[in-house]
Amino acid sequence: MSGETVLANARLVLADEIVTGSLVLRDDRIVEVGQGRSVPVGATDCEGDLLSPGLVELHTDNLERHLSPRPAVAWPHDAAILAHDAELAGCGITTVFDALRVGALRDAEGVRETAYARGLATELQALWRAGALRISHHVHLRAEVCSHTLIEELESFGPDDRVGLLSLMDHTPGQRQFADVSKYRQYMMGKHAMDEAMFERFAARLVDLQAEVGAVHEAAAVAAAGRLGATLASHDDTTPEHVMASAGQGARVAEFPTTLAAAEACRAAGIAVMMGAPNIVRGGSHSGNVAAAELAQAGLLDILSSDYVPAALLTGAMMLAQLTGDLPGALATVTSAPARAVGLDDRGELAGGKRADLVRLRLVGDIARPVSVWSAGRRVA
Repeated sequence: MSGETVLANARLVLADEIVTGSLVLRDDRIVEVGQGRSVPVGATDCEGDLLSPGLVELHTDNLERHLSPRPAVAWPHDAAILAHDAELAGCGITTVFDALRVGALRDAEGVRETAYARGLATELQALWRAGALRISHHVHLRAEVCSHTLIEELESFGPDDRVGLLSLMDHTPGQRQFADVSKYRQYMMGKHAMDEAMFERFAARLVDLQAEVGAVHEAAAVAAAGRLGATLASHDDTTPEHVMASAGQGARVAEFPTTLAAAEACRAAGIAVMMGAPNIVRGGSHSGNVAAAELAQAGLLDILSSDYVPAALLTGAMMLAQLTGDLPGALATVTSAPARAVGLDDRGELAGGKRADLVRLRLVGDIARPVSVWSAGRRVA
């Protein structure tokens, strides 16, 4: 791309204030930030709409939904990736870390999972290099500690794979997200059509597997994050002891801590707290864990993630703004804070020299509707 774009008469969402002004974009960068309502000849009149940095998404399972739109239905990968990419762009997301699971179960009470991350990452990269994707895609490896194939899958990734985030997942029943085993029972019996006896055997097998390989797999995942240059994230920390262990491993982000005590311990350890935007939108956790709004009111919420609903990222940030009365601070949880957490210092702010990732927002009641989206200075939605 070459040329200059001027966006004028907008309410610019800056780090700690909103000012009426304009932006000048040249190629893929913001080169000037001005103030005032004037609309120069040739500029786009934003008509007083909000102009925010593009949203940065660190944890989304949305690609998996496009790959399998219904149970047992597999969709062509290229078509699924392109649809996923277009959906995110339409939601104002300009940078995404696509969550790919590494670590599968070979067979456990009829549950057999397929290792897919390596192949899918290659397909994502091919489309990205061909210029077919609208927004910036990076890889988030979800390392399933309680699994059979984790180490061999991790070894298949290298420094050129754009792995920017690696999270330690442990979904063993009876702890962390599923400390309430009844919630896990409900989830697994519904997903895999298990009866009670099948679930009990399955859960016992996972507990045994975690005891057998958990420590070795955690160490391998931490080492892989270092080798790949990826930010390390914990997942579902529940106790201060969990957080201490995560800090000792070098975690910089805590995905979805399940209790207030864990979030407080993260803040003390300098670990950024990420919560799901659907938790904000729905008014609480679907697993019965701490509410994101409670952490926000306690000053313990740093980053929002759309998790399983891309549109929830912007909706959740706007609801957070209503809760706190701080729109710049709320939008920072989906722009500058996630970018900073994974070392992307070139985006997430409306400032000279930053990457021209932007979203123009028009308020419709309490909802912010993306009117236009730019990724690296190119309009993509």
